[in-house]
Amino acid sequence: MGKNNPGKVFSLGLQHVLAMYGGAIIVPLIVGGALKLNMEQMAYLVAIDLLMCGVATLLQVWKNKYFGIGLPVVLGCAFQSVAPMIAIGSSYGMSAIYGAIIGSGIFVLLISGVFGKLMRFFPPVVTGSVVTIIGVTLIPVAFNNAAGGVGSPDFGNIENLLLAFGVLAFIIVINRYFNGFIQAISVLLGMIIGTVAAYLMGKVDLSPVADASWFSVPHPLYFGTPTFEWGAVLTMCLVMIVTMVESTGVFLALGKICERDLNSADLTKGYRAEGLAIVLGGIFNAFPYTTFSQNVGLVQLSKVRTRDVIVVAGFILVVLGFLPKFATLATLIPNPVLGGAMVAMFGMVAASGIKMLGAVDFNRNENLLVIACSVGMGLGVSVVPDFFAQLPSSIRILVDNGIVAGSLTAIILNIFFNMGLSEKKSTVSNSKHVKAS
Repeated sequence: MGKNNPGKVFSLGLQHVLAMYGGAIIVPLIVGGALKLNMEQMAYLVAIDLLMCGVATLLQVWKNKYFGIGLPVVLGCAFQSVAPMIAIGSSYGMSAIYGAIIGSGIFVLLISGVFGKLMRFFPPVVTGSVVTIIGVTLIPVAFNNAAGGVGSPDFGNIENLLLAFGVLAFIIVINRYFNGFIQAISVLLGMIIGTVAAYLMGKVDLSPVADASWFSVPHPLYFGTPTFEWGAVLTMCLVMIVTMVESTGVFLALGKICERDLNSADLTKGYRAEGLAIVLGGIFNAFPYTTFSQNVGLVQLSKVRTRDVIVVAGFILVVLGFLPKFATLATLIPNPVLGGAMVAMFGMVAASGIKMLGAVDFNRNENLLVIACSVGMGLGVSVVPDFFAQLPSSIRILVDNGIVAGSLTAIILNIFFNMGLSEKKSTVSNSKHVKAS
């Protein structure tokens, strides 16, 4: 890759930032809008969110004795926390949101050791299913963006489709005819070319850049002293358990891509880094943070697995957090352009999961059922988001997200079919077969 070439490393890091940028800033925009924050408060939320995404990423990639998994993983806002945060803020105010975030971060730090010892619950049939679920459940997100974004007045028009599939075609052509560095930044090049084309079509508005300030300073406890409402803290702790399940799938997927066998100690340090990032997010009045699945697809697609690139991405995010005017530049990427790139990235995540399933014994119907039901559940919840709408909110947290619902299904079914009594029965059956032979 020419890892010592600063220009190449910077370009690859920027590619990771652009891939996750839309998903990162959408959380403060949704939460701030729902809680009717003013423009100054919204601007702070977006800026501090970017800065803390960078800090969280650096904590995770910095592998040391106590925390950090040391894989090329990028962290961003946990989208599962959006609805609970809005509910908490509406009932108790902004201070209760950050009390709940800080409390849940401490909870993650406390349980990380126990959670990290659950590796035996993640054999290839589970990890392969989870990674496949991550990919296929994100595809609808990609297509919604490709069409212009949900709620867009021009959703699905021919210009949006041309932009999206033009970007996708460009990425495919680059990967077919180029190797090395050019191939590695194919997604970045696709988004740049797509944004230029969108500007020429009149789809890019430069006014947000002109209106943005040049510099902002992070303020701990910007919204006041945190308050701790136990119901709010418990709700956010449940959300964090959900994000830890999703993070486990991402860690294991990256471990396979990077040809690194993870053990329980590695996972524990990964969870601790997330817990630390969540606590810091609460203190600086940002958000809870978790691994971003789209960047797994980018690692797979670019074939660049070095941590240097992610360190650069982390520092870019930190700098953008201090420079709102430059941070706003990335918001100019239109949804169709981002969607076209997402189709390739999310598809690569699914392909990586299918590759992992190659180690599974498909002669056992039990394994087929684990895969069938978990992928079916994950995809079903994603395409029919109101399926569990009538359930209590405390239960919906665990099943409303397709990735989490599918992952939990895979874990539970694997325990049911492949552990305990079922395992013994299989051993007896195999021994009888050997005798009969």
